[in-house]
Amino acid sequence: MKNILSEIVAEKRITVDAAKKIFPLDEVKKNLSPGNFRPEKVIVKSGRSLIAECKLQSPAKGRLNETHSVVEMAKIYEENGAKMLSVHTDKHFLGSNEDFQKVRATVKLPLLRKDFVIDEYQIYEARLLGADAILLIVRILSPDELKKFLAVTHELGMNALVEIHDAEDLKVAQSTDAKFLGINNRNLKTFQTSIENTLQLMPQVDKSRIIISESGVFTFDDVQKLYAAGCDGLLIGEGLVRAPDMAAQTRRFGFFAED
Repeated sequence: MKNILSEIVAEKRITVDAAKKIFPLDEVKKNLSPGNFRPEKVIVKSGRSLIAECKLQSPAKGRLNETHSVVEMAKIYEENGAKMLSVHTDKHFLGSNEDFQKVRATVKLPLLRKDFVIDEYQIYEARLLGADAILLIVRILSPDELKKFLAVTHELGMNALVEIHDAEDLKVAQSTDAKFLGINNRNLKTFQTSIENTLQLMPQVDKSRIIISESGVFTFDDVQKLYAAGCDGLLIGEGLVRAPDMAAQTRRFGFFAED
């Protein structure tokens, strides 16, 4: 079976090595200023917060939205109740650093840079782009790398959404000081989704942390089940960008009420 994640990570190493040669880390560090942990201030524990994702494409499903640009999506989300935005910068999702910068210049909400972090260079790069948070995927990092990357993230005044998929990932994540845990409902090999993954893992989660369920949320019933299980927020991409009325769907999922 094709392992999409492994292919993306292999390509990412090549991309990061090339970026380092064009804009060395020392130069990146000279040009950035630290953040102020904005996600902690807007995503309150048990606040039922929507992190809306600007997502044009999926490696598994192809093009998801051809009617809106990333910036247009960001504006809709901000105007309709999202607490934070997730913006892809990986080419497999048609993401780019340029799109991220355009969103940063357009909206006031905190931004999560959605990418596959395998080198600390990307953390500094994310802050230079204006990110308030990054994604750290437990599955593609060693425990030592995870702790080191978390330390760098916090030193730069950002938060990290530490993403887990199964019980083993959860043990690793909870051995760190991560404040945000993301339970990925997507099979990282096939990219198929099911919210049952969050529902099954929630009893094992340290509830003192902020718990975000990611991916596979398509209906109001999904939203209700996840919040009833104890989630503090939801990161939703496809369930918003493929909706006939993106604004109405954002209000519905973000305010936890029928529109």
